[in-house]
Amino acid sequence: MDATRIIAIRHGETAWNVDSRLQGHLDIPLNDVGLWQARQAALALADEPIDAIYSSDLQRAWVTAQAIAETTQAPLTAHQGLRERSFGVLQGHTFEELEAKEPEQAYRWRKRDPAFAPEGGESLIALRERITATTYALAAQHVGGQIVLVAHGGVLDVLYRAATRQDIQAPRTWQLGNAAINRLLWTPDGLSLVGWADTQHLDNAVRDENHA
Repeated sequence: MDATRIIAIRHGETAWNVDSRLQGHLDIPLNDVGLWQARQAALALADEPIDAIYSSDLQRAWVTAQAIAETTQAPLTAHQGLRERSFGVLQGHTFEELEAKEPEQAYRWRKRDPAFAPEGGESLIALRERITATTYALAAQHVGGQIVLVAHGGVLDVLYRAATRQDIQAPRTWQLGNAAINRLLWTPDGLSLVGWADTQHLDNAVRDENHA
């Protein structure tokens, strides 16, 4: 069977994760915890056979991916298709600020309105199309092998939903922790879930904000 194994990893922690502040396409660096998490994820994957690493070009993901590349010696490539969802004018705000300043947009965002795109941002439908198209295209280049995708909470959420055939509006009951190790299998028929939210390498140092 034509198949590609995928290890999907969310970037390490940032200060904005701690503050519950929407990052979207804003280029926020890892904090000290995030740098440590990136190193721990790299060590956890040190003995894995990895053909290639693909990362969002935003530095919180890229620096996480660099740590994995340095440890595994797998080739690393930046890909804008793995960026977080763009939240447009909502980027840079905390959840509390959004409720106060943009109550209607905050409500539609919280209710996971599939067609809702913040001003200057992406809808969930557009995000899903971008992430699945990017992932399928990259996986198809490495049939029989294993790749690592380093991205963001919203990206990992799309991949989980695709692998478990869950609706885009279904309430989230799965974790999207920083630097957790998640495993998927791609075939031409789509994605399937192998393992999710492995944080043994992080002990208690993981955070679980959604879109970051």
